[in-house]
Amino acid sequence: MKKFFENVWTKRVVSLLSGFYAFIACYICYCSIFYNIEISSHLSLCLLTTGVSILALVIMLYTRKQLVTIISSIIILPVMLPAVLFWFGNWSLIIPIVATGIIILLLSGAGEGFKTAFGTIFLLMYIFGALGYFLFTSFFVTSAKTTTIDKGVSPTGQYRYEVINTEDSSNGSTAVYVEPNYADVSHPFMTLTLKDMSRIVHLERPIAESAQVQWSTMTRSEITAQLNSLSDSIVIHLSEEHLKKLGFTYDQMLALTDIKPAKKAELGYSVSDISTIYLDALTAEQLALFGIGKTSDGRYYVLEPSAKLLEELEKDAGATVFFSEMSSDWQEEYNVTKDDSVLLSTLTDENLAMFGIPESGDVMTFNGKVCFRYYVAILEEYFNVDDRSFSISLIG
Repeated sequence: MKKFFENVWTKRVVSLLSGFYAFIACYICYCSIFYNIEISSHLSLCLLTTGVSILALVIMLYTRKQLVTIISSIIILPVMLPAVLFWFGNWSLIIPIVATGIIILLLSGAGEGFKTAFGTIFLLMYIFGALGYFLFTSFFVTSAKTTTIDKGVSPTGQYRYEVINTEDSSNGSTAVYVEPNYADVSHPFMTLTLKDMSRIVHLERPIAESAQVQWSTMTRSEITAQLNSLSDSIVIHLSEEHLKKLGFTYDQMLALTDIKPAKKAELGYSVSDISTIYLDALTAEQLALFGIGKTSDGRYYVLEPSAKLLEELEKDAGATVFFSEMSSDWQEEYNVTKDDSVLLSTLTDENLAMFGIPESGDVMTFNGKVCFRYYVAILEEYFNVDDRSFSISLIG
């Protein structure tokens, strides 16, 4: 048995478990950036984390001279820094892992100079990281006092809400926030909720004298009829995928925006006319005024692309540059943008079903006024729960 445990291949295989522990630390780092944490039992989570960490530490000490363990000892401390900053105070999860990272770094099989160098780097990372985070977040601190006066979950369980009163120098305000209730991630003794998902669906000044929230369940057709009775000019913003399902090609979505009065006059429009003009509504001569051409199959291109544009798209001189190949910044150079709006009155119930809108869902009223409808939230993608792009709001 002693020979078995002293065998180098046994240690190499077991060292993979230390790599798995480092992976757990990386997962916690990822979650701390994109999720808020709510711990249901700090004692239970601490015991679980401590038990796993002690087992991992024993394995890493046994395999401390293996490459996988040495790499793991370097990874754990830096990836835990976001968790320390963003989940500050949740020590039942953080301390066992950070302590394990420190011990294995000091006792790993790497050379003393190596450990000293990386230990110094990690210490400076934590000091300057904490200082920078504190200074950055201090800019977002406000003197306004906020009070949550109501919160709950919609009848279907799809959404949760909060009504928050804010007292400030401008007589305060009352805001209703809605966020998805279906994107939480549950782990033993803790729940993770996506950051930056709350959307203000109602805001009024000064502070509302009463705050009565009512939820109801309405069918898709009932909501459509209700909205169309208010106005037949209600605009819905659709994703490119939804527009394509309606039969729109990319080029049919392109429109001119921010047109100067002189150019409008050349197109035959008055200054007070619509501000968005679809390219499909213009003749070849009108398109040429903006340096735009059109192929026989309805695709739009730049008549005289600049050398810089050709270089960015890696095209040769004389090549055709279509708007579908260009970034939005380059399209704006020609006053062109992809318009994603359609009139709600032009959509049928079959269209809405095709977009994946459920037959019925939640509708919220605040003090008797409708402020949230489930299918508008789905159509206009209020809550993009699949997005994991980094933004400053995740830090603040």
